[in-house]
Amino acid sequence: MLINDGLPFHSRDAHQHFRSQREFIEARRLGRIRWVVHSIAVDASVPDSSFLRAQAARIVVPEFAIASDDYAAYVLGVDTKPPGRRWELRPSFVVPHGKYRSSPGYAMVRQSKDIPDRDIVEFEGLRLTSPLRTTVDLLRLRRRPYALGAGDAMAHAGLIVEEDLCAYVGDLHRLPGLPQAKELAPRVNHLAESHGESWQRCRILDAGFPCPELQHHVTDSHGIERRLDMAYEESGVATEYDGREFHTADRDRAGDADRREDLAFIGGWRFVLGTYERVFGTTPDFEHELGDLLQISPLPRFWY
Repeated sequence: MLINDGLPFHSRDAHQHFRSQREFIEARRLGRIRWVVHSIAVDASVPDSSFLRAQAARIVVPEFAIASDDYAAYVLGVDTKPPGRRWELRPSFVVPHGKYRSSPGYAMVRQSKDIPDRDIVEFEGLRLTSPLRTTVDLLRLRRRPYALGAGDAMAHAGLIVEEDLCAYVGDLHRLPGLPQAKELAPRVNHLAESHGESWQRCRILDAGFPCPELQHHVTDSHGIERRLDMAYEESGVATEYDGREFHTADRDRAGDADRREDLAFIGGWRFVLGTYERVFGTTPDFEHELGDLLQISPLPRFWY
């Protein structure tokens, strides 16, 4: 039998479903329940879904509030959080000025004078910022590489179209961080397949290099079609992001090396590899290495 009929419930109401607090804690330890958002649990056998995320938010988000930013994206099935907050479960929402003097511990609250009706949608009884407004808010309020990663993720999920985003942000005025959003909106690309690729492309463009082609198709010596994260075909230069999740195991590293060696041999491709440390570090070795191959001098770094 499902706990609470499979619906999310607040931990303060655990006594309605368990005989004691100790039994509730034991259920968590054994994996019988899991957290959906901060302090909101659900039977662990219930599959994750946008409906479940919306229902969980309705328990903690006040009626006058609007789910926004990362949580609005989360409800719609998109991960837009920066690395340090990837596993954070606090919902984020916008409230009118004066409703909250400080953020409650269970949520991230942002105050706003007004959000037009056109920028609000309702999903499963939860009010949240529209995909376009959510994307613009992330573009203007986030540190620029993370902002571009969030925008790319929204486009990759099919929630926004790049042309619509540029038209929408062009009509906005007097919002904090709007100049950055207007600068980054034309860079958003639905072909980016990971946040790391987006961060690296942000570094490339901020260094003054032309925009590379994303997911460039090539064929290896075995006739297998491969894709390069970012490529300058005329120069025969490819740049790829090796993230920690899929490119640190010895087997993965060996496979990457073999693939690149084969493509270098058959197609003359030259590779410049990026990692989190190379993209965010203080040493501009990545840009200089890429610039040497493209015969372009990079601009100085202004973010780390």
